[in-house]
Amino acid sequence: MSQTAFTTAPLIGRDEELARLTGVLERARGGAAGAVLLAGDAGVGKTRLLDEAAGRAARAGATVVTGHCVDLGDVGLPYLPFTEILGALAADERFTAVMAAHPAADRLLGAGPDAGGGPDERLRLFEDVAGLLAGLAEVAPLLLVLEDLHWADQSSRDLLRFLLSRGLPHRPGGARDRRLAILASYRTDDLHRRHPLRPLLAELVRLPAVERLELRPLPDPEVARLVRALEDRPLPDAVVRGIVARAEGNAFYAQELLAASGADAGGVPSGLADLLLIRVEQLSETAQQVLRTAAVAGRRVRHGLLREAAGLPEEELEAALREAVGHQLLLAQDDGTYAFRHALAREAVYADLLPGERSRLHGAYARLLAADGGAPQTAAERAHHSRESHDLPAALAACLEAADHARRLGAPAEELRHLEAALDLWPSVPASVRPAGEGLDRVTLTLRASAAAAHAGAFHRAVSLTRTALAGVGEDTDGELAARVRYTLAGNLLTVDSLTAAFRYSSEALAMIPAEPPSRTWVWAAATHVAAARQVGEDETALRIGRQALRVAEELGVRGAQADLLISLAVAEGGGRRSPEGREKLRRARELARAAGNGQVETRALFHLAIGAVESGELTECLPLLADGLERARRAGLLSSVYPLELRYLQLLVLYTLGRWDECLRVAAEAAPGLPAQGGAFATGPALHVALARGDAGAVDRARALLEGPFDWMGTLVAGIVLTDAAARDGDAEGAVARMRETVAALGDGTGRRPGVAVRLAALCLGAVADRVTELRRGGGKGAEADRWAESAAELVEVARDTAGRNEEDRAQGPEGQAWLARAEAEWATVVSGPDPAAWERAVAAFGYGDGYEQARCRLRYARALLAVERRAEAAEQARLARETAAGLGAAPLLEDVDTLVRRGRLGAGAPAAGHVPLTARERDVLRLLARGRSNRQIGEELFITGKTASVHVSNILAKLGAASRTEAVAVAYRRGLIAPEPAGTG
Repeated sequence: MSQTAFTTAPLIGRDEELARLTGVLERARGGAAGAVLLAGDAGVGKTRLLDEAAGRAARAGATVVTGHCVDLGDVGLPYLPFTEILGALAADERFTAVMAAHPAADRLLGAGPDAGGGPDERLRLFEDVAGLLAGLAEVAPLLLVLEDLHWADQSSRDLLRFLLSRGLPHRPGGARDRRLAILASYRTDDLHRRHPLRPLLAELVRLPAVERLELRPLPDPEVARLVRALEDRPLPDAVVRGIVARAEGNAFYAQELLAASGADAGGVPSGLADLLLIRVEQLSETAQQVLRTAAVAGRRVRHGLLREAAGLPEEELEAALREAVGHQLLLAQDDGTYAFRHALAREAVYADLLPGERSRLHGAYARLLAADGGAPQTAAERAHHSRESHDLPAALAACLEAADHARRLGAPAEELRHLEAALDLWPSVPASVRPAGEGLDRVTLTLRASAAAAHAGAFHRAVSLTRTALAGVGEDTDGELAARVRYTLAGNLLTVDSLTAAFRYSSEALAMIPAEPPSRTWVWAAATHVAAARQVGEDETALRIGRQALRVAEELGVRGAQADLLISLAVAEGGGRRSPEGREKLRRARELARAAGNGQVETRALFHLAIGAVESGELTECLPLLADGLERARRAGLLSSVYPLELRYLQLLVLYTLGRWDECLRVAAEAAPGLPAQGGAFATGPALHVALARGDAGAVDRARALLEGPFDWMGTLVAGIVLTDAAARDGDAEGAVARMRETVAALGDGTGRRPGVAVRLAALCLGAVADRVTELRRGGGKGAEADRWAESAAELVEVARDTAGRNEEDRAQGPEGQAWLARAEAEWATVVSGPDPAAWERAVAAFGYGDGYEQARCRLRYARALLAVERRAEAAEQARLARETAAGLGAAPLLEDVDTLVRRGRLGAGAPAAGHVPLTARERDVLRLLARGRSNRQIGEELFITGKTASVHVSNILAKLGAASRTEAVAVAYRRGLIAPEPAGTG
């Protein structure tokens, strides 16, 4: 079975690209699921290449189905290409049993029960689609072709992300349930800088099962071959040269230029639109009318809908369609639809319509779709056609219906787009003809849009929408609604860490609602105010209002607010979340939130339980708690929300701290595709720490990128740590101190409170300052510069002491903070009087709570201090221990520093003997090819691994051999007998 229209035009100049696609299809038939993202400019030949690959797959026994993405302006049909695919599969009797076992098909095809729009329904839908495809692949090898991803709605993009990152390529089981290939095309010339497909592509190409294939323009000789192959009769050389010159490597341009070259049109225009219209004008007037009518519908149109919109008798319509198909402007599809052979053709015809004609046809489609039962699946189309026909009341009603449909499908991004379209139409529609009902006012709709934005992970957009709702609040607005707008804005501001503004709005909300008589609105306003007050240091206010609101919440039975208040009080009261009393409150809050069905509050409770364990130094014990919290968030469909993102960051940070770096990178890579654009720092942060520690030169640039765009607290935190550490390691003391100050000021948000990370940043800066002072001492310098650095060091050590002694809740920090303080004190001692072995011994012991890498860095400085006082045996032992940790982690820069100290200090604890170098068998293979001068790409080709994997092996070899370059690594390997010189002539 195939829904792809295989064309007969010759495929020229694409042998290499076709071989790559064929290879993916062959591997999929053998059970290795994979995908190819086919990129290229409009008309370069993507569809033709896909047709050829699909034809070969179909002839080899695969089931081939195609889903098309459609351009509907600023609206979208949720899951449109997948709906088309499932519709085709449902019609195949071979798959009846598999389809019946998975309700996803019925859901997307509009035949299933209402999903209720709950956040967990979206995840269930995605998992069921993945299970359905696995079941279908067991029956027969399956090829999905997705065309024009640049027009895909966000829900389709999210589903594709899920399928490729967590779906079929990663499912357990045998080969038969992995016989799936996905080929997806998109236009590169349509991807402007802010196009929503860009971040998805960046995520997908990093997945091992996904390849990217870009179609370049054809070379001129290949275009000439194509032109001559398209024409039966011999063509004059001048005609061929002219077409080749104008086509500029674009196969579609070449075909259209050739088709128009024989027309009596007074010459061929240079613009493609004019060229396409010349072909259209060769048709009869009736056929041109049908094409214009079809162009308004979109790329594809059903026969019956086109007939009604064109208003032609069946015989005339069929004759016109036959003419358009014969001239290859339209293609007749197996499902009873007609499609333009190329999207550019449809765009050119649509652009040539007169304004009145365009409006009239859009209106006709809107009325026909409404008369056809007005199914929810057509709401987005009706909204589009109604708006383009200037029927604004109908457009508004259809936008709201489309938003409801998107919510039921679990597509918050599409719900947001439709709600924003409705809000844009709202002032242009008279009140008398607006849809009526509860909550159908502009302020409430704006609040609903902000909730959809927050659910989709667009936190800054949620803030902007809530500010718009606040601007719409007038004197006649209901008091409770006005208060709800303010505390919603406060809550959204807390998610983007605009703390002072959040406290201001939560104060206003609480002041607008009387505490008596008790009300749910007052309780939630109070709960938000307590959270905001705690963030800005108003602890007495938080405790007083929190205790009062908790009593009211218990009286009213508002369990969600009761849980939220318990969390705030657990953090603010007594010993906080690290104490037994605090943890008991958090566990109670978790159970209350779960009973109330409030996933947001439940994940907040889990986050505080987890971070309390981390702050207590219980790193290993914390991991199961973090995994449980993330699983609960996944089931509730809340992985893009704030606290689940915090849980993810905490999980990765614990893995990094425990030295499980490869696991940290793997989990981060798996998590990144499912995160919203504004949540990237939560996964990339610990991965950047690993990259910096392993000497990745790109880590600094990636950290700087986190500071671009709107303020992001987590991005600022991660960038601050990485950039301060990098500057300190490079000996740039001034740069490190400047970066620390910027970071602390940004994270403080004007509250005057230092973030907990300040102790770490101060210790890193002190290291650079201590090194600078040591250099000055060696040079005999004791002047103004030395005094200036001593003053700077005094300021830094006070920051460390103050921060470690008082965290965000004004309590002493836990083991991590105390360890960084110990390092800061050791660096300060170096500034004051030179390296102090006792101070460094305390720092090494302090990091023994679980941070092996930082302990190894302290061991290196401890060894230097010991060497300075001629305690050489102890220095050698500390260097040995530091080296073991660095080699095990692949921390090449630290390994190099240790070996330099050993060599210069003649400690006799250098690199291990040849027999003890822990190279794996694969690393030894890579080392032999390194000795032959092979590049990473060549190593990958010879060992049948990717160039990226080869690069990782090379980095590990450099780290284990203590080499700074590939050449040095080979020299060290020869010297230690790891490899032997090869006889001449072996290559």
